This record gives sequence, structure tokens and C-alpha cells, in this order.
Amino acid sequence: MKFPLFYWCLGVNVLGFVLMGFDKRQARRGGRRVPEGRLFLAALLGGAAGAILGMYAFRHKTRHWYFKWGLPAILLFHLGLLWFYWEYGIALL
Repeated sequence: MKFPLFYWCLGVNVLGFVLMGFDKRQARRGGRRVPEGRLFLAALLGGAAGAILGMYAFRHKTRHWYFKWGLPAILLFHLGLLWFYWEYGIALL
């Protein structure tokens, strides 16, 4: 694998997107929900962009302030880390 960080980010963003869609589906059906902590864990592990896309694509969790502001804050933090690594020449995996 030539770009492991890319594949990690791609996978965890797809996971965040799918978790939002699955949770929305379960909410409509009255089924077992995905805990909010797991949604945030996927975002913290690098899937904030996918979770945000899923949040708005499925219109899910958009009224909760901690999702509306928390997920973009996590994304900005990750982008800041990437900028820092890029700016100071720190090798990423």
C-alpha cells in the first residue's frame, strides 16, 4: 500500500457516512440506534467529513448543536493537523 493514510481516511469517512445513514434508517423504523458516542468516535478517528456529509445528506442530527458544531470543529482540527504536518515537513506514515 503506497498511501496508507489516504486509505484510512477514505475508509473511516465512508464509515461515518454509512453510520449516519444507518442511524437515520433505524430512527425511522424504531430499531436499535447507533450510539452518539460511536458517531463521534468515527469522526475523531478521521471520518468527520463523511459524518458531516451523511448528516446533511440524510438530514440526521442537524438540530443537535453538538453535532452541528462539534463535527465541523473536529474536521477543522484534523485539517489543522494536516497543515501542520505539511508545513513543517513531518512525514505522515
